[in-house]
Formats: sequence, structure tokens, C-alpha cells
Amino acid sequence: MSKVSDSEKLINDYEREPVPPEMRKGWFRLSIVWMGAVIALSAIILGGTIAGGLNMPQAIIATFIGTFLLACLSALCSLVGAKTNLSTALVSTFALGRYGSYAVSIVIAIALFGWFGVQLDLFGGSMVQIISDAFGVELNKQLLVVIGGILMTTTAVIGFKAIEKLSLLAVPLLAILMIASLVKVVSDPGQSQLTNNLFGEPLTVGVSVSLIIGSLAVGAIIGPDISRYAKTPKDAVISSFVGFFIGFSVILIAAAVIAKATSQVDIIAIMLGLGWGTGALLILILAQWTTNDNNLYSSALGFSVIFRNTPKFVLTIIAGTIGTLLAVGGIYDSFIPFLIFLSALIPPIGGIYVADYFMNGSKYSFENLEKMKAVHIPSVCVWIAASLIAFMTTPAPNGFGLFVITGASGFDAFLVALLLQGVVSKVIQVRASESLSMEKKLEENS
Repeated sequence: MSKVSDSEKLINDYEREPVPPEMRKGWFRLSIVWMGAVIALSAIILGGTIAGGLNMPQAIIATFIGTFLLACLSALCSLVGAKTNLSTALVSTFALGRYGSYAVSIVIAIALFGWFGVQLDLFGGSMVQIISDAFGVELNKQLLVVIGGILMTTTAVIGFKAIEKLSLLAVPLLAILMIASLVKVVSDPGQSQLTNNLFGEPLTVGVSVSLIIGSLAVGAIIGPDISRYAKTPKDAVISSFVGFFIGFSVILIAAAVIAKATSQVDIIAIMLGLGWGTGALLILILAQWTTNDNNLYSSALGFSVIFRNTPKFVLTIIAGTIGTLLAVGGIYDSFIPFLIFLSALIPPIGGIYVADYFMNGSKYSFENLEKMKAVHIPSVCVWIAASLIAFMTTPAPNGFGLFVITGASGFDAFLVALLLQGVVSKVIQVRASESLSMEKKLEENS
């Protein structure tokens, strides 16, 4: 085989076609990828934030409820991806139509591309602090952002294969680090009041559950981007629960215990205070890498549906380069409200394609993609209505804050879209059946 063919094989990510059977994975490898995607600095900070406002039993209850609901959300969406072996952007074509899927692709691609830049900026800032604390050297943040952008873009260019390998490295290392940190703080005889130590803004269990769901609702909705590599739907469902319910909850609880023991949320300061040194901090940075390259990866999958004649690796390089340059310029601070706005549009997409799949599963086949309507207007209306619900339940300044359903606006939007799309699909089925019956009667009478 030629070198060109080897290179093409390396970067081929089946972005516009089903993942072939020989490339699909079992639940264990998919679980590792999920854990790499959901575990990042932001997850550890979230665990610490919850610990600051709740006692330990309450924090554990909130964590299990929140991660279980996320796992259910991911399992439903990932099931559709495993059945079709197609990306989220392509799956949405069946429910929203060809042009409707373009709108979905634009929203997903731009939103995740934007969050890639925001997380990259966090990466650069964390690296500056790590190097300064460990070596007493002040490096330029923009330089570190560029280095991080190149590394994350490289794995996203290769796609699932590189993300899987990186996760296989990062997840065990992070597990070892968190377990060692837990043992160290719990074995300290001064931690007898661990469960009652409140040091942050007071929270309720309900608000904490909402924070947990809101932190990863978008990631669960784009589950098909990962689950399209599942050998079976069962593998997709199991991996969703292992990644979200087990992996995410363990990290949140571990972070909560460590935060309570140290009375602070700054994970870098905590690790330095525990005496772990630079190695531990680099593991945390590696965890950030495994999360952020998933943002760029899914963004490129969305762009691939829009720019059908451009290879995905080219789109990834362009997106990664622009995202890195914007992060270097510090422009993302002013874009965050816009990214929050776009992100609110993503959860309803999951509710729509999940409901439509369970009502009209027979059409969800790659061979039927080109037969789909240009725009499925009823589903687009559902998308608009559910997105409005998301904005109405999102507190100001990012939303209207008119009322509360579950407390997690993304979850609200998913549930509303799921219900409305189910009703729409049923009505369409009934009308189609009545129309067919009418045609048969006319034929019989003629």
C-alpha cells in the first residue's frame, strides 16, 4: 500500500457515510472515549463548586441524579447513532429534511467551534499558572494557546481513532491521580468535619442537579458522533451509562471530597498544595485536551455536511486554525453570550430525532438520505418552539427567565421537543393512514 493510501486511511473518519462494521468498537472502548470527553478541568471545578454549597450527602445525591439523567439523555441519542452509524448532523436529516440538517450542522459546528476556542483559552491560562508555579518561569499565554491549538487540532484531524488513543492514555492517568488525591485528603486526621464543611455560595440539590445536567447536555445530544462507532446499540447504551453515570459521577464526587478537604475549588492550587507537582498538573491538562478535541471533532463533522466537497481534515485544520487565532486575540470573551445562545438551540435537535426515530425508524437508513424532503416543516416548527422554551427557562441575562420546568433549560428543551415531535409524528401517521384508507375506498367504489 502506498504512503498516500496509508495517510488517507489514517484520516478517514467516515463523516459522510456509515462507519463500516470492521471499524466499530465495543462498549469498553466507547466508554473510555466518553470519559475522555466528559472529564475535564471544568468537571473538577463543578464538583468543587457543588461541594462548596452542599454537605457531602447532598452533593452525592445531586451528583447521582444529575449524571443518571445525563446518561439517559445520552443513551437515547446514542442509540440512534448506533442504529444508523451516522453523525448527528446526518441523523438530523431524517427528521428535519436535507436543508433542515444544514441548519442543524451550522448551529452545531459554530457552537462547538466557539467552545473549542473558549476551552483553548482556559488551557493556555492553566498552562501559564502551572509553569509559573512549578518552575518560576512566566511564559506568554498566547504562545501556549497556539501550542495547545496545534495539539488539539492534530487529534481532531485524525478523528475518532486519535481521540480514542488519547483517551486510553488520559483516563487511567486521571483516575490514578484522583484516587491518590482522595486517599491523601481522607487519611488526614484533621478531616473529621469533611461532610459539613461549606465554603462557597449555598446551593440546593435541585440547583446542583441542574448545573450538572446543563454542563454536558449538549455533549449528550451529539452522542451519535461517538456512538456511530458502536458495534451494537447495546454497546452504545452501556457506554453512555459508563461514561456519564459512572465516570462523570466518580469525578464529581472525588472533586467534591478533595474540595471540602482543602476548602477551595481551584484545582491547580489544590494539586500543588497536596504536593503532587508538575506531573499531576500535566495530567489535568491532558484531560482538558481529550475534552476540547471532541469539540473540534464534532464541529468538523457538522461542517462536513455543509461543505460536502471539502475533505473533513481540511475543514478541521481551517476551523482549528481560526479558533486558535481567535483565542490568541482574546476575542471569545465577547462571544460567550452568543455561544450560549447557539448552545440552547442544540438540545431540541436530540428530542426531535429521538422521537422521530422511535415513531418512524424504518426510514433511518443511509440509503434513504437523498430521498428525504428538502425541509420537514412540522419538525422545524418543533425545533423553534422547543428552543423558545429553552430561552424562556434560562435565567437572565442569557435568557428570559419567565418560568422553571426542571431547572436545566437544555433538558427542558429536549423533553419539550421529544413530546411535541412525538405528537407531530403520530398526527402525520394517522393522516397518512386515513389518506391511504380513503384512496382504497375510492378504488373499490370506482
